[in-house]
Order: sequence, then structure tokens, then C-alpha cells
Amino acid sequence: MPERRRARSRPVLALGLLAAVAVLLLTVLVSLSVGSGDVALGDVLDGVFDPDLAVKGQLIVQEVRIPRTVAGLLAGAALGLAGTVMQGVARNPLADPQLLGVNAGASVAVVCAISFFGFTVATQYIWFGFLGALLAALLVYGVGSLGREGATPVKLALAGAATSAVLTSVTSAVLLQDRESYDRFRFWQLGALTARDADVLWQVAPFIGAGAVLALLLGPQLNALSLGDDLARGLGQRVGLARLTSALAVVLLCGAATVVAGPIGFVGLAVPHAARLITGPDYRWVLPYSMVLAPVMLLVADIVGRVVAPPGEVQVGVVTAAIGCVPFIWLVRRGKQVEL
Repeated sequence: MPERRRARSRPVLALGLLAAVAVLLLTVLVSLSVGSGDVALGDVLDGVFDPDLAVKGQLIVQEVRIPRTVAGLLAGAALGLAGTVMQGVARNPLADPQLLGVNAGASVAVVCAISFFGFTVATQYIWFGFLGALLAALLVYGVGSLGREGATPVKLALAGAATSAVLTSVTSAVLLQDRESYDRFRFWQLGALTARDADVLWQVAPFIGAGAVLALLLGPQLNALSLGDDLARGLGQRVGLARLTSALAVVLLCGAATVVAGPIGFVGLAVPHAARLITGPDYRWVLPYSMVLAPVMLLVADIVGRVVAPPGEVQVGVVTAAIGCVPFIWLVRRGKQVEL
């Protein structure tokens, strides 16, 4: 049985959060400095604060590395928060954005946009991915809410698994009938931070911002839900409204993250566990820690992918699970995961 860790004091947690932000800033600097092309540190700083696009190094920073790093920040923060909210609502330590079929919904929508409507530019079909994620989550929540008990954690998990299986089958069926769509879709399906330009990032940023604010405000509700529905109601919480608000936050965050980076897995699963090891089970702290630690993990994975197989690169969706599984298994083996 997992142990319930003793909560640390607020000043200690606040200092820890500041330290995590400092690590994130350092990771951002490394992300801007490492990659194809020889760019001096001075050009990196000038390329950020006073760019001269006639200088090759600063042009690389402006056109390639800043959008890539911002994509990692946005997608990482969104996945970390979404995974934390989903684990809290479902009271399931294995919950992640795939549990509610969000990734599968986005995938089938993108495939249909490419195959049936002939969209070939990212700015055309990315919104199909966002819409697919939204509809899939609504479908899972609607099916999981049927019956007198409403949307229980078990029913949500079962509805999510069934929906994900069906949508994945539809995706495979469409791809098998259209080789051209398969060639275009497979690169997006791996998960990458390089495929989105600044216009796309500006388009999805408001959705991630709204979802992040909504998720950060859910801390007290998730703490109550972690005690069980009956106790949560006894504490005055409106369980149905809390779950519906959580689902809205997850849709905004996961849909936007999928649009930015594709269906990247593992971040939303592993980061909340790492955050709980620091903060204990209090979601008022787990949420902001996850929002900061998840971009660190995603950017580190992307940096490793840039240098591990020169002159090419390995997509971040592949590297994330490869470098994250070892510490995650170590945490599980030590048996120090914290109660949700």
C-alpha cells in the first residue's frame, strides 16, 4: 500500500518551486543553445533579446530554436497539468491523457482531415485535432455519466479505454486505405516540437492559458475528491460540477498540447508522481510543481534527441519514454509513490 508522506511546510514548498523554476530557465537556455548549426552563446542571447536576422546564428535562434523551445514549454505545461487533474479526478495513478481517449480522438480527426479533405498544411488540420480531442473527451464523459451513480472513476476509465480502442481502430482503417495520408500522418504521430511555427503557437497559447488557470484553481476540489465522493459531498463539494470543470480543463490542455506536439505520452503519467514525491498529496502544490517539471522533462528529452543521433535527430515523442521510464520504474520499485 502506498505510503502517505508527511506534508512539507509552505515556505519549503515555495522555495522548492522557485528552485524548479530556476531549473526550467536553465533548461530553456540549453535548449536555445544546442542543435544543428554552430551558434555561439552571444548569438543566442542577442537572438533572443536584440535579434539581427542578417546574422546566421541569430536567424537560427529566431526561426528554429525559439519556436521549438516555446512549443516544449507550452506542451509540457499542458501535459503535466492535464495528467495531474486526470489522476486526481479518476483517483487512478495510471491515468494520463490517453485514458479519456483524447489522443485517439485528435489522431482520428487529423487523419480524416488529411485523407478526406486533402488538408496538407499544419495550420489547416491542427484544429481538427483539437476538435477531435474535445469530442472524444465529451463522448467519454457522457458515456461514463450514464446511470444513477454518475461519472465514477471506474466508469470513466472503462469508457475511456473503450473509446480509445474504437478510435484507434478507425484511424488504422483509414490509414490502411490511404498510403499518402499514412506518409504524412506518421511524422505527426510520433510527437515532435519542430513541426509548428510561431503562428500555430500563438493560436493555441490562449487555450493552454485558459486550461492552466482552470486546472490550478481545482486544487481544493481535487483534494476533496481524493477522499471519495461521499466525503467530498460531506465537505460541501459539488462533485459533478468539479468533475465537469476538470474535464473542461483536460480538454483544453490535452487538445492544445496535441496540436502543438502530437500525441506525446508518458509526460502526463510520470510527472505528477515525481511532483507528489516532493509535495505530498496536496493538489494545491502538486499542480504548480507538475506545470513546471513537465516542460523540464520534455525539453531535456528534446535536447537529447538533437544530439544522440547526429547528423539526424530523434523525435521527442520517442525519447521522452526512453529516458523517463528508468527513473519512473525506480520510483515504483522504491514503493514511495504517494496516495492520490
